[in-house]
Amino acid sequence: MAQRADSIKKAVGFVGKSRAEYVNLKFVDLIGRWHQVTLPVSNFGSHTFQRGVAFDGSSIPGFTRLESGDLRLIPDAAASFIEESDDTRSVSFICNCVEADTKKPFARDPRLVADRAEHYLAKTRIADQAFFMPELEFNLFDEVMVMGLPEVTGYSVRSEEAGIEPEDDAKVYPWIGRKGGYHALPPTDRYLALRTLMVAEMEKAGIPVKYSHHEVGSAGQCEIEVRPAALKRAADQIMVGKHLVKTLAAVHGTVATFLPKPLYGQPGNGMHFHQNLVKNGKNMFFKKGGYGNLSKVAMHYIGGMLKHGRALLALTCPTTNSYRRLVPGFEAPTCFVFAIGNRSAAVRIPKGINVADEARIEFRPSDASGNPYLSVAAMLMAGLDGIKRRIDPEKEGFGPYDLDVFGVADLEGKGITPVPFALQEALEALREDNQFLLESGVFTEDLIDMWIELKQAEVRDTKRHPHPYEIERHLGC
Repeated sequence: MAQRADSIKKAVGFVGKSRAEYVNLKFVDLIGRWHQVTLPVSNFGSHTFQRGVAFDGSSIPGFTRLESGDLRLIPDAAASFIEESDDTRSVSFICNCVEADTKKPFARDPRLVADRAEHYLAKTRIADQAFFMPELEFNLFDEVMVMGLPEVTGYSVRSEEAGIEPEDDAKVYPWIGRKGGYHALPPTDRYLALRTLMVAEMEKAGIPVKYSHHEVGSAGQCEIEVRPAALKRAADQIMVGKHLVKTLAAVHGTVATFLPKPLYGQPGNGMHFHQNLVKNGKNMFFKKGGYGNLSKVAMHYIGGMLKHGRALLALTCPTTNSYRRLVPGFEAPTCFVFAIGNRSAAVRIPKGINVADEARIEFRPSDASGNPYLSVAAMLMAGLDGIKRRIDPEKEGFGPYDLDVFGVADLEGKGITPVPFALQEALEALREDNQFLLESGVFTEDLIDMWIELKQAEVRDTKRHPHPYEIERHLGC
């Protein structure tokens, strides 16, 4: 992880030319949230990359204990972007975490896991790089009110676009009907201008965008799809993209949320990952004449993802809310199957792949509620395990299923593996099936144990809170 002197010099020069007043050092905790330390430009230079900036790791979820909390942030010279507000201009660097005394990489730093996954891929000689293309789905609400007192529990959402006005029975025309928002345009799409601004800021930050549009959900559901990037860079782009979306929404008086299922009866927010492997500039997933024009390498990669699917979801769908989304009827997959063009399948092969550059697979269960560095690393490790073990998804009973599996009764009786019903199921699967993640030390047992511990605490805390729907149904018992 040592950085070249010329890269550091270039990064320091970039800050100088940017006319920024401050430098933000951003780092990600284990569960996937960003934290930040801000330096005046006068206290930033090459020494920042060499010595780093100290912080208390014991105050960060999943990092260190109180008695051994000291860590340091080392900016990644190749991962910076400019941020502007009404009155300040700053440069942000994404940082790696190191031990305060030895400067060795901190073992629970999620970016380190992504680094190790890329190094492991090169070591296997299966491919040089893994590319990931995420679809960022989110809702824009006019207002969200959350009540979490023992005597008052619930939440309310205001969305003029969907005609949701909790304090007023009247709808304001025009509005989008339930599940009627797909590719809407103004005047019903009220967020085109804001979404366009988000895309512009993402591109300024070095994130190439493929396109954006209004999604199916009526209450300001949007999608921004970015171009493919190598594994760690893709995770960096997700963190930057989410940050810009939420920040710009707040500046313009709205609330942006990537919550998988914020509204009952409306489509949820996934984060589908298109992915492929490249070796010597060649797409290893393409083979003319194969199923969907995919190679054996691609099919074995699919086999690995589906074989380890239940454990994989503990990292790619890692909140209790994630499993409110994975239900039939809303295009979120509920079964570990694959097929061409089938949005009810966990792995979809896009239709019409005719040239090598287009060959890819799409993993559809995942969402944006977790840690993108762990998500992409875990998906790669599952796929590589499938390639190494030559797991044939067809022989394993994963398909292809060219039908709507939502309508299939008795899934398990037909040999179809369903997605976990709840987060606890996925965590149990991860505890039993994690060897594929431990290969070459990409993940560690310590990190997996801490992840399960943090997430089981979330399950317990959620179970202890009475749900408003329970009160509605059973108050008169």
